[in-house]
Amino acid sequence: MNEQPIIAITMGDPNGVGPEVAAKALARHEWGALSRPLLVGDAKVMRQALRLVGTAMTLHRITHVTEADFRSGTCNVLDLDNPDPTTLEPGAFSATAGRASVAYVRTAAELALQGRVDALATGPINKAALRAAGIPYIGHTELLTAMMGDRVTEEQVTTMLATRGLRVVHVTRHVPLAEVPALITNERVLQTIRVTYRGLEQMGLPQARLAVAALNPHGGDEGLIGREEIEHISPAIDTARQEGIDVQGPIPADSVFFRAIEGEFDAVVAMYHDQGHIPIKTHDFAHSVTVTLGLPIVRTSVDHGTAFDIAWQGKADETSLVEAIELAAQLAQRRRLA
Repeated sequence: MNEQPIIAITMGDPNGVGPEVAAKALARHEWGALSRPLLVGDAKVMRQALRLVGTAMTLHRITHVTEADFRSGTCNVLDLDNPDPTTLEPGAFSATAGRASVAYVRTAAELALQGRVDALATGPINKAALRAAGIPYIGHTELLTAMMGDRVTEEQVTTMLATRGLRVVHVTRHVPLAEVPALITNERVLQTIRVTYRGLEQMGLPQARLAVAALNPHGGDEGLIGREEIEHISPAIDTARQEGIDVQGPIPADSVFFRAIEGEFDAVVAMYHDQGHIPIKTHDFAHSVTVTLGLPIVRTSVDHGTAFDIAWQGKADETSLVEAIELAAQLAQRRRLA
C-alpha cells in the first residue's frame, strides 16, 4: 500500500498564476516517492492550464478523494466545477474568481480535518477578489483560523515565511503600517514567540534559537527613538526566557536577519509584514514558502501572489509551489510519527 501522504493543492485564483504553477509543479516531478498530490479546483480551468504549459499529463477529474489515480503522469483534480472559464478574465480580479478560490481552500481544509488528506499546499488568492466576493477574510491564515472553530484561537495561529537559511514569523501581518506600533504589545509579542517555538518543535527543531527584531531604528536607542522595545518587546522576551525558550532581542532589524542567515538563530520574530518579508524575498525569493503555525492541520503555501501582470502567459515560476508541496509532505510525515 502506498503510504505517502496525500497533499491537497488548491488551484488559487483562476484569473492568476495559480493554475499555471500547479500544472508546472505537478508535471515537473515524479511525486510518488514523496507524496500523492491531489489538486482541488476546477477541471475545465486546469485542462486549459495543462495545455498552456505543454505537459503530457492526463487530467483525471474526480469528485471524491477515493477516486484519485496517483500513477505517474496523472493530474488528479477534485472538481468543484465553480467558475465558468468563459467568464474569467486572466489578469483581472473578480468576485467570481474570489469565491472560487475560497471554495477550494474550504474544501481542502475540510478534507484535512476529516483525515481524507494529510496536508494542504495552497495556491495564491487575491485580496481584492475576496473583497469583491464579500469574503470577510484578508487571507488564508484568517480564513483557515475561522474554519477551525473552537479548536484554536486567533492568537494561537500565525504564519511563518521560510526559505533556505532563513525563517521569519510576524507579530502583525496585514495591517496598515501606521497601526503597527499600537499592536506591538507584550501579549502579542510573547504569544508570537511561543507559537514560533512550538511550531519549530513540530518541524523537527527542538530547543530552537529565536531572535526578536526591534520595531524602531537602532532598537529604539534606549527610548530616544521609541519606547516599544522597553515597554513591550523586552518584557515579552524576558517572560519567554523564564519559560525556557532560547530567545534573544530586541535586535535591530538591520542586523538580525543577517545573523540568522549566518546560522546564529533558527528563526526571527519580526514586528510587521514588510520587516520580515523583505529579507526573506531578497535572500531567496524563488524557494520561499509560508507555513501556518498553530493549526490542527498542516498548511503550507506559495510565498507569492496571483501575479496578474503575467497570468496565463506561461511565464510563472513554479518553484515556490514545488517547495510548498515538499514541505507539506515532510510535515505530514512528521505528524504521523509524532
